[in-house]
Amino acid sequence: MIRAESLTKRFVRPGGVPFDAVHEVSFEVPAGEVFGLLGPNGAGKTTLLRMLAAMIRPTSGAVYIDGQPALEGGDAVRSRIGFLSGNTRLYGRLTPRELLYYFGRLFSLSDAHIADRIELLAGALDMRDFLDQRSATLSTGQTQRVSIARVMLHDPPVLILDEPTLGLDILSSAAIVGFIHDAKARGHAIIFSTHYMTEAEELCDRVGLIHQGRIAAIGTKAELFESSGTHNLREAFLATIGAADARV
Repeated sequence: MIRAESLTKRFVRPGGVPFDAVHEVSFEVPAGEVFGLLGPNGAGKTTLLRMLAAMIRPTSGAVYIDGQPALEGGDAVRSRIGFLSGNTRLYGRLTPRELLYYFGRLFSLSDAHIADRIELLAGALDMRDFLDQRSATLSTGQTQRVSIARVMLHDPPVLILDEPTLGLDILSSAAIVGFIHDAKARGHAIIFSTHYMTEAEELCDRVGLIHQGRIAAIGTKAELFESSGTHNLREAFLATIGAADARV
């Protein structure tokens, strides 16, 4: 469904020194799988996710959606991706319903189709109580639920979610985690970045551990536990990142 092939993104520090924020990253995520991307701050996660979402162009390498190049495929391919960034904002003067109609029309959906999708997503994300409230007045959790509804409005088969539950209360987090479970069951390919190891253990079929722009390990939870000699993702992460530092 989505394949990263030798993705590298190079930047230049002040003074003209080049560095790779992401270096030679390759993996693929089939339909119906949640792939977790875990790494410390500054590891290159956000840069990698933006390349996967065709938001920025890699220095080298490529991203494919159903075998089609994401960048060269134009809007037809990009419309198959739903991307939630860590700094998504809403138009404060619009209500969630108005905002979703606006984005639905950008995707050339009919008003009847948009209305059906809003009704479905409002139920799935527990949004009905604030659908017609100005977005500027929403809580953090409500704002995040609207942001996910915007990403899912056109029902893209590939979802790239950058820390969707960061800073949320238990009820909002539970609604979003439940929604991800449902999207997986409906066959979406999902890339899920998080700092919460318990969420990763609950949701992810496979996990990629990224450190200093490189994939330090990738596999199922059982495979990562066995290779690191640990019993949970937190310990596996620390052991793997420590081993990667030792090799530098």
